[in-house]
Amino acid sequence: MEKNRIIEEENLYEHFTFEADAGQKPLRVDKFLINRIENLSRNKIQMAAKSGFIFVNEISVKPNHKIKPKDRVKVTLPHPPFENLLKPEKIPLNVVFEDEHLIVINKQAGLVVHPGHGNYSGTLVNALLYHFKNLPINSNERPGLVHRLDKDTSGLILVAKSDVAMKSLADQFYRKTVDRTYQALVWGNVHQDNGSINANIARDKKNRLRMFVYPENEIGKNAITHFKVVERFGYVTLLECNLETGRTHQIRVHMKHIGHILFNDERYGGNTILKGTRFSKYKQFVENCFKILPRQALHAKTIGFIHPENEKKMKFTSDLPEDISEVLKKWRIYSKHRDLL
Repeated sequence: MEKNRIIEEENLYEHFTFEADAGQKPLRVDKFLINRIENLSRNKIQMAAKSGFIFVNEISVKPNHKIKPKDRVKVTLPHPPFENLLKPEKIPLNVVFEDEHLIVINKQAGLVVHPGHGNYSGTLVNALLYHFKNLPINSNERPGLVHRLDKDTSGLILVAKSDVAMKSLADQFYRKTVDRTYQALVWGNVHQDNGSINANIARDKKNRLRMFVYPENEIGKNAITHFKVVERFGYVTLLECNLETGRTHQIRVHMKHIGHILFNDERYGGNTILKGTRFSKYKQFVENCFKILPRQALHAKTIGFIHPENEKKMKFTSDLPEDISEVLKKWRIYSKHRDLL
């Protein structure tokens, strides 16, 4: 039995550790974990518990164990063998630029950047391994990657092809010298023509799938987003956002923090009608826009950096994808004629 347990543990990959809040009400451990781990089914949690891989305060527990304030919860989950996570797959890529040191790719929305829990295949990394050989490995054992984009964010992503590029580009991201501009459609009329948001970001204590801005920078990592208005449509606004830092969900959580959630950003509540009237024609108009753009309205439009070999400044720009462009056209028409509808 012990030998089998050791073999099983060798095939376990993802470890998650959480601490319940001081005000945590009694809650089954399976429900506690479902709210904190993305793409995790209750069935998988129950299987992990039955196999003895869910611990509360270092003691193995059953799925119905009740979590109490300040409990420390740890879960270890199985995954496919590591080599399967890095399997080349014939996934089309829109290559904007390539030389012997780097690649600039215009990533399509819906493409996960690297394998992880719930996304063991069909990622950008799988595609990179198919189209390019001998990519350098970063500190997280991810070929070529020096930064990432969210699954449903489209736009430009930079990939290293050589060890020289991996080191140089990673250093530029660390020193915050990479120029990254995004375009985002947000709810509401942003009255300021431009502004900056300087607010720490950390995991949301109530929902681990989201990030949260904490007051007075008491916890989390420093995050700075600069923005300016590109176009106003009354009920929504098109912004250009420039990142000084690169935190998880930075633009999405910063915009929510100032009351302008990204249009159709389901995770942060932007997939409901937040501004405007509730009349049937307006509601139908917004729902039609959601169908055209079934994701958050966020596009990584430009990226600028210093070439790792010749030290020349490089900058690339990508057009807005069809789904965002089509929705913007509809808002332009609606905003001009809304009083007549």
